[in-house]
Amino acid sequence: MDQERVLTVDAWMPEAGLDETVPTGRCTHAVKRMIDLSLSAGAVVALSPLFLVIAVLIKLDSPGPVAFRQERIGRQGKSFTMWKFRTMRLGADSEVHRQAVERAVNHPRSALPDGEQVYKTMVDPRITRVGKFLRTWNLDELPQLLNILRGDMSLVGPRPSLDYELPFYKDWYFRRFMLRPGLTGLWQVKRREAEDYDGMMRMDTEYVQSVSLWLDLRIIAWTIPALIRDRGVF
Repeated sequence: MDQERVLTVDAWMPEAGLDETVPTGRCTHAVKRMIDLSLSAGAVVALSPLFLVIAVLIKLDSPGPVAFRQERIGRQGKSFTMWKFRTMRLGADSEVHRQAVERAVNHPRSALPDGEQVYKTMVDPRITRVGKFLRTWNLDELPQLLNILRGDMSLVGPRPSLDYELPFYKDWYFRRFMLRPGLTGLWQVKRREAEDYDGMMRMDTEYVQSVSLWLDLRIIAWTIPALIRDRGVF
């Protein structure tokens, strides 16, 4: 792990912002990890033909690697490398997303122009043709199943943050780092109830405080309908 990156993240952490303990017991988290391993391993095996098809389409559509790697912030504020299928042209910078984050923090969702989202936008010249399709159906996120197997992520949890989001964090936002970040989560399936950035973060911290196996199963069940309903911005 890049020690300099970790120190940069830690510099933004409030002194009392994180605690090694979480509201639920060790047994719940052990079972949660077992579910993560079994479901993600099964999904990787079952979806391996789809992985291959996507890889071929990406290579045919534009020059560059199949996978996209990005440093994200996970449990206890530690950085890890998150994997996605590449959806942008080679050499695309992150300034568009940085600006989208700043707009989302400073304005309610209703003030954002149509098509502008915090984490994904379809109105972006950097996105390839195949990339637009992958984003519409959230297929670009599938390689994160490997992050789950590695222990960087969980099937359900707060979405992993980017380091340039941290300057906008209020102290209570940091509670979302008490758990492993998730492939899906409470605010993703209930995004229409979040009026602004605070609302999204409130759902993440609510999940941290009330995490349970039953809640995880409900979020997993809600994910497919949410993917169809909110395709392209999930």
